[in-house]
This record gives sequence, structure tokens and C-alpha cells, in this order.
Amino acid sequence: MKHHSGSVEVVTGSMFSGKTDELIRRLRRATIARQKVQVFKPSIDERFGLEQVTSHAGSAYQAIPVKAARDILLNLAPDTTVVGVDEAQFFDAEIVDIVQRLAEQGIRVIVAGLDTDFRSEPFGSMPVLMAVAEKVDKLQAICMVCGEAACRTQRLVDGKPAYYEDPVVIVGAAEMYEARCRQHHEIPHRKE
Repeated sequence: MKHHSGSVEVVTGSMFSGKTDELIRRLRRATIARQKVQVFKPSIDERFGLEQVTSHAGSAYQAIPVKAARDILLNLAPDTTVVGVDEAQFFDAEIVDIVQRLAEQGIRVIVAGLDTDFRSEPFGSMPVLMAVAEKVDKLQAICMVCGEAACRTQRLVDGKPAYYEDPVVIVGAAEMYEARCRQHHEIPHRKE
């Protein structure tokens, strides 16, 4: 089934907020509606298997790993009506143009990714993707310190908060990241 018009949906928030679960839920509903679905993810994300997107809760959906955003177009089947993109913050800046182009071709594009990095700064092209989207859902996790709503991703090194000057991209899961609220998110060496 072809859509009448394309669109861009963004599902964002901190780690452990349920972004990938929500992406997979929408993809499964599109499949039930007999729409042709393709999912893409950055090839650097090998945490739960290379050819699937997997949530921290264990939900999974088949995916095509690609090195760069333009590889999405190279792997796109002509009858695809829904495109899912997971971990969009890891893609190069061209992801914005690719997503826009797909939507202009009548494709429903569902993008999931972190809105901010461990420093609590905008992550990759996510702010622009949120700005051009027709729909944005910002999810929250649970703070691992106080149990309140969490909107930040805390990177831990040997159980302590990572320093501001540490590399921005280090792919990991619960062994090195946890969700935190604004009050309990720590960034040692941050320049004010």
C-alpha cells in the first residue's frame, strides 16, 4: 500500500527510554497494514547483532547495516513504503537530506535516535531531523539515582561519570551508560 504523502517521524530521548521499542512497534504495525518496510542502521552499532535493530528490552526487527546515509538509497527496494532508521545520531549529516528525499518520494520515514550525547549536548543531526519532522515523540527513561523521569544519558567509566573531554561516540549499553535526570547527570571537567 502506497502512502498518499510521505512524512518524517522522529522518536528520541535518552538511552533506555524505549526509542527502539517504539520504532519496532510502528514498523510492526506498518507490516500488519501490508506496507513494504525496510530498516537501516549504522554499521558501527553491533551491540545486539549486525543485521537487526534490537531494543534493550529484547524486541528485534531485521535491518540492513550501512556505513553512510547515502547507502540507504543504494539499498532501498523500489516498492518500499516505510523506512525505519535506528541510531540516527551516528549517521553523517547527509542523513537529513536522505530522509527528506524519501519523504518527498511518498515514503513514511520513522527515525529513532538520541537527542543528546553523554555531555547533554545536541547529538549529530538529530536536532535538524526533529526540526524537519512532521511528528516528534520525546521519550523519557527512569533516573538510576532517584527514580524520577530521566532525560539525560550518563556515561560511566569504572563506575564514575565520564569526563567532558572524553570521545563523544563510544557504542555501548548498560555496562557503560545509564539514564539520569537533569539533577543527577554529571559531567566532570565541563567548561561553564
